[in-house]
Amino acid sequence: MTTHPATAQGDRAQVPLSALEHYAYCPRQCGLILLEDAFTDDASTVRGTLLHQRVDTPGNRGRGTVRTLHALPVWHDAYGLTGICDTVELHTDGRILPIEHKSGRYHPGGPADIQAGAQAICLQEMFQRPVTEAAVYSAADRRRHTITVDDPLRARVQELAETVRTMLTGSSLPPPAADRRCRRCSMATGCMPKVLAGNRRYHQALTGLYHIDDPQDDDA
Repeated sequence: MTTHPATAQGDRAQVPLSALEHYAYCPRQCGLILLEDAFTDDASTVRGTLLHQRVDTPGNRGRGTVRTLHALPVWHDAYGLTGICDTVELHTDGRILPIEHKSGRYHPGGPADIQAGAQAICLQEMFQRPVTEAAVYSAADRRRHTITVDDPLRARVQELAETVRTMLTGSSLPPPAADRRCRRCSMATGCMPKVLAGNRRYHQALTGLYHIDDPQDDDA
């Protein structure tokens, strides 16, 4: 059996923070990455890789009243989460702010919010201090977008973590989306969403065409 990044510690599979974003965007994309170690680059993913190379050098820097940590490993034992924060700001007033860096444009309430929120949840557990905000830096927008880490977002993170863990332990690929998300996905060629979705519809139609009625139905 193939070993993937989310190997089990004891009987509990650890879920990478990045997997939460992938699953929130497309469950099948997440499954291909984690279960089959499949990933394909395109111009967008290369831009993202180059952006992270600039910010993911481990270390810390001080500037005024803010200490900045880069490539900080984080985890949450109760949720079974593990990952790395691109940037974490430690303010002298006690505020802790994780910042997730993205190359594309920001979409409010999108998958990036899930990943940034999960980072905040991990930091709160590790530092034993409330972390009520996170930020997503969009290189395309050239600005930060601050999100509130509230109870609904925490519940969503926990729900997704359990969903991804179920997928990992079951080792079953989710079905293809076959919608507009596929046009922006670098893995569309290997995923073959239209082919598989069409095949699924064909078998559904075939099953309906040759469905044999229960004789008891005629006696009713």
